[in-house]
Amino acid sequence: MIADEVDFITPHITDAHTLDYPCFHTGFVCEYELPRWAPIHIGRFALDISPTRHVVMLWIAATLCIVTTLIALRAHNRRTREGKAPSGFGNGLEALVLYLRNEVVLPNVGAHGNGYVPYLLTLFFFILFANLLGLVPYGATATGNISVTATLAIVTFIVIELAGMKAQGKAYINTIIFWPSDMSLGMKLFISPILTPIELIGKITKPFALAIRLFANMVSGHVVLLALLSLIFTFGSWFLVPVPLLMATGIVILELFVAFLQAFIFTLLSSVFIGLIREGAH
Repeated sequence: MIADEVDFITPHITDAHTLDYPCFHTGFVCEYELPRWAPIHIGRFALDISPTRHVVMLWIAATLCIVTTLIALRAHNRRTREGKAPSGFGNGLEALVLYLRNEVVLPNVGAHGNGYVPYLLTLFFFILFANLLGLVPYGATATGNISVTATLAIVTFIVIELAGMKAQGKAYINTIIFWPSDMSLGMKLFISPILTPIELIGKITKPFALAIRLFANMVSGHVVLLALLSLIFTFGSWFLVPVPLLMATGIVILELFVAFLQAFIFTLLSSVFIGLIREGAH
C-alpha cells in the first residue's frame, strides 16, 4: 500500500484500462473505466482485445491525422479554385509535406520512390500526433509503449523487405545469404556460413533499433519530467515549488522538440533502410 502511494511515475508511463479526465473532488484527476471484452481464444492462447489507454490514444492520433489532412486539403482546393496561393494552416502543412517528400523520403529511397511516400508521410504524422498527445494534460504517450513502437517497426520492416523483393527480384536472396559473385566456389563455401548469420542479424537490428530508439526517448523524457514534479511532493515546501516548475517547463519545451525529432528520425531511418535494400549493394 505504501509503495502504491509513493509511486508517482509508473502509473503515468504504463498502459491501463482507464482514462484520466479532470474533476475537482479527487485531486483534479478522475478515472474512467474502459470496457472490458471477453478474450478471444486461439488454441491455448487467450487474446485480450479490450481497449486500453494507449489504444485510445492511437485512435485519437489516427483521427487527428485524417482530420488534419482533410482540412488542409479542403483549404488548398478552395484557394486553388479562387485562383489564390495557399495560405495559413494549409500552406504550412503543404510546406512540411513537400519538405519531407523532396528532402527526406525521395533522396533516401532512391529513384522511382514515389510509391513509398504515402506510407512514410503517414508514419511521420501518426508518430508525431501520438508523441504530442503525451504532452496534453490527461493524455498519454502511446509511443512510450514498447508494443506500439515494436508494431510500427515490424510493419516498417515488412515494407522494407517487400521493397527489396520488388526492386531486386531473385537477387533479393543475396540480402539473406552472403554469396559473393566475385569469389571462387571454395571461398564462397567458406565465407557464406560465417557472414550469412551477420546478414540476418543486420536485418533484425533495423526494426529493433527503430522500436527501441522511439520507445526509450519518449519514456525517458516523461520520467525526467515526472521526477522533477515529484520533488514538490517530496520536499513538501511551497518555497521550493518555483524551482521544479521552472525546470519542468524547460523539459516540456524540450519534449515538444523531441516529439517532432523522433517522428522525423523514425521516418528518415525508414527511408534510408528502404533505399539501402533497393540499391542491392550485394
